[in-house]
Amino acid sequence: VVITEIGGTIGDIESQPFIEAVRQISLEEDPLDSLFIHVTLVPYLSGSGEHKSKPTQHSVKELRGLGVSPDIIVLRCDRPLDEGIFGKISLFCNVKRDCVIENLTLPDLYEAPLMLEREGLSDVVCRELGIDAPKPDLDEWGAMIDKSRKSRANKRSVRIGIVGKYTELHDAYLSVVEAVKHAGVECGTNVELSWFDSEQLETCAEEALADVDAVIVPGGFGERGVEGMIAAACFARKNAVPFLGICLGMQVAVIEFARNVAGLVNANSAEFDGTSPFKVIDFMSGQSDAIDKGGTLRLGAYPCIIESDTAMRRCYDAQEISERHRHRYEFSNEWRAHLQQAGLVISGTSPDGNLVEAVEVPDHPFYVGVQFHPEFKSRPNRPHPLFVGLVRAALERSQGGNE
Repeated sequence: VVITEIGGTIGDIESQPFIEAVRQISLEEDPLDSLFIHVTLVPYLSGSGEHKSKPTQHSVKELRGLGVSPDIIVLRCDRPLDEGIFGKISLFCNVKRDCVIENLTLPDLYEAPLMLEREGLSDVVCRELGIDAPKPDLDEWGAMIDKSRKSRANKRSVRIGIVGKYTELHDAYLSVVEAVKHAGVECGTNVELSWFDSEQLETCAEEALADVDAVIVPGGFGERGVEGMIAAACFARKNAVPFLGICLGMQVAVIEFARNVAGLVNANSAEFDGTSPFKVIDFMSGQSDAIDKGGTLRLGAYPCIIESDTAMRRCYDAQEISERHRHRYEFSNEWRAHLQQAGLVISGTSPDGNLVEAVEVPDHPFYVGVQFHPEFKSRPNRPHPLFVGLVRAALERSQGGNE
């Protein structure tokens, strides 16, 4: 089953080519092999105390004018709908009554699958597509929702600072935010996020981050704001504040360690300063030629071997893992031995040992930098172990401070 979403509003010129594409697919395929689900907003007018179905009727009319007739209509609403609305939309939009589904706003987005199952969406979809499928087993999902409700009601909380260069648009870090929430549920605690523009932290990281229980420096590209990220990594290392550096976040942690611990005063990344005598982050061997010829990022899943007796091993409880990557620059092997001698722990590498995938600072509650993007594999019912490790360390710090 291929699920394709076309966003926007019916009538938008930007969506028309995609609407036309799915119209043609429905014509070319067997009628039982395609299904149109139209999601519409049903507004509530407080003045008259009623929901209005006219916007949905007009939307369906516009959609039909483009050659697409919805088989199922999903009604977005902020409060429960009266039965009369369902009958009216069924009658005037020419869909079966049980094909009109309520989609109510919920306190937790992850409750939506349970709500849609109660409304019968999956039964109707399978029936209309001729799929003979058993009832879904949502016990695990339901248990996760119960756990989430309990964690929200719990008075325990931790404050985690996200230090990045795109913080004006929080959705830029949506995967990281959700991964932190997943870990909070697993640890039974509320997670409060504080946002810090890394450009503003270059000279005031100590003061700005004083009240956080943990720091995350997520991925990014380009030189802007990097010195503020380095300052945040330095603050977390020196003050025993739990730290997770992701992709660029790992790289700035390596730069900070090289400058302030390993004695490489002008250490930097080739991405930011190609003239630095200590490029601790650089293209991997032979990569610069590939990039000159049009090569680009290291993308997709790669295996990683984890060293024993490390925070990484304690989090994953496994020797070999697979994680997703999206980056161009690597930890430079030229300075690998020097940084290790200064105390940096290389806790994860590629199977051949050539590529450094994870670094740690020893004798620290939690200070981990990873070249990959763990947030991409976190799920609400399967929180990522690195985020769980970070939140647990933050919780210990918070509780210790309260005591």
